[in-house]
Amino acid sequence: MERPDQDWRFKIANREALIGCALAVFNFIWWYGFAYGLGSKPPEEYTYVFGFPAWFFWSCIVGVLVMIVLVMVVTKFFLKDVPFDEDEEGNQS
Repeated sequence: MERPDQDWRFKIANREALIGCALAVFNFIWWYGFAYGLGSKPPEEYTYVFGFPAWFFWSCIVGVLVMIVLVMVVTKFFLKDVPFDEDEEGNQS
């Protein structure tokens, strides 16, 4: 049997895990940037978008929509279906 570090599926799994981590980091940066960037003023100085404070609208509402689209794009174009059985690809020893 091949060592796990030589199996081609581990390369794909590692790449996809890094993509997932990058999406999580992007989501946090988006949220933090808008929430603390726009929300650091006193509440009397807030601007409002559709009745929500701008920091909440951009960080929580638009952020969720952006992440949904990004996850859909990543799933469609970057993630790959990988078989779990070794015999499907002829890797059985």
